[in-house]
Amino acid sequence: MAAGAHSLKLYESVAERLRAAIAAGTLRPGERLPSVRRLSARERVSVSTVLQAYLHLESQGLIEARPQSGHYVRERERERLRLAEPPVSRPPASATPVTVSDLVTQLYRSSREPRIVQLGSAWPAPELLPTRRLAREMGQLARDRQMEGVMYDVPPGSLWLRKQLAKRALEWGCALGADDFISTSGAAEAVHLCLVAAARTGDTIAIESPTYYGTLLAIESLGLKALEIPSHPRHGLELDALEAALERRRVAAVLVVPSFSNPIGSCMPEERRRRLVELVTAHDIPLIEDDIYGDLHFGPERPRPCKAFDTRGQVMLCGSFSKTIAPGYRVGYVAPGRFRERVELLKFTHTVASPLLPQEAVASFLENGGYDRHLRALRRNLASQVEHAAGAVAEHFPEGTRVALPSGGMLLWVQLPPTVDAHVLNARALEAGISIAPGSIFSARPDSYRNFIRLSCGQPWTPRIEAAIATLGSLASGLAAGASRR
Repeated sequence: MAAGAHSLKLYESVAERLRAAIAAGTLRPGERLPSVRRLSARERVSVSTVLQAYLHLESQGLIEARPQSGHYVRERERERLRLAEPPVSRPPASATPVTVSDLVTQLYRSSREPRIVQLGSAWPAPELLPTRRLAREMGQLARDRQMEGVMYDVPPGSLWLRKQLAKRALEWGCALGADDFISTSGAAEAVHLCLVAAARTGDTIAIESPTYYGTLLAIESLGLKALEIPSHPRHGLELDALEAALERRRVAAVLVVPSFSNPIGSCMPEERRRRLVELVTAHDIPLIEDDIYGDLHFGPERPRPCKAFDTRGQVMLCGSFSKTIAPGYRVGYVAPGRFRERVELLKFTHTVASPLLPQEAVASFLENGGYDRHLRALRRNLASQVEHAAGAVAEHFPEGTRVALPSGGMLLWVQLPPTVDAHVLNARALEAGISIAPGSIFSARPDSYRNFIRLSCGQPWTPRIEAAIATLGSLASGLAAGASRR
């Protein structure tokens, strides 16, 4: 009986990961699934377990078996799958100073108001996180390490945490040791330190377009210029465009989010990651890689970071546990390659140290196996929430709306009809008690992406969330209709 229950959980777990990949669009209608033997080897389960998983998905109408061909994702008629994706972005080819701070201030202030439905802030809800487990870890550590816990933990930070990071890096395909990592106060500080190490005031940083507004704020605060590079909603940074830009002008660094980028959710294919590393290495330019969403893949395998293809210390890998464990703990890290000594000194200069107890609570969670179990549940929840939100957008938003469907993370990038101004929509949404992120805060140029919004899917799907998206759709439809009457 116990063995049967274990088998049931195992095949359902395999089926759920495939279902999440189908829901997120990683496995698309008509696409062939891995063979039974290949999936058996990849998942490290028996052939019979994979067959059970496939039968389970067939019974749900998600896949179909074709004689002498294999298993395929079924073509489905759901409206959300017919939503077109936004086109490749086409930003101007010149670098520009950044001015987004005023718009961002409005966004984060609204995130503090409990009456507002939070569709603008990209973080997971507390109920999706291991809050009780971490609280116990922190309490025990505070009792056991009273003296150490109140002292400075000077760079490079907790050795326990850095050893756990090195172990995980092996799974990412990166040959990194504990001494290659420096702990930081979240990924934001890691990226900031890398920018300071790589560039001087007035230098140009090549970035994806659109890109995370926190990146733009860092560039703005350091007096740097942003060179926006076209990006594909599924594949990310357009490497031909980047290569042409590097031939035309001097660039101090390239900054990218290859895995489930913020805001468009793109995931750069592995061969493109390899080519990107080769490109920056040939030009002797550091690549700042923000891998904060890397663990939130909906498919069965974690994307390997660009750092896995780095042979000369050219890639500065940044990450944190803010999107997966505890945003408020601010536990981040950087593996800065050949810039390590410079970044470590900058860390000391910038904040002296990171708090020890949150680092060690995360390290304990990683070491004791809780993290991977938690991630499996979190990824399932996020994939489901993204699917529900995309379906609601398809149902309620005006004709002509486009959506970039991510294969990981928690964000939807929504292109509205050209006549809908996202700033006007944002103002009306706030009046209705809904927070969104207008598209223009994701570009150095304030007039860019005026008819785009980013929606966060980090909250569990509830009638309140569904009603908020329906209200947004009604407001957007009203703006579109009003513009057509003028």
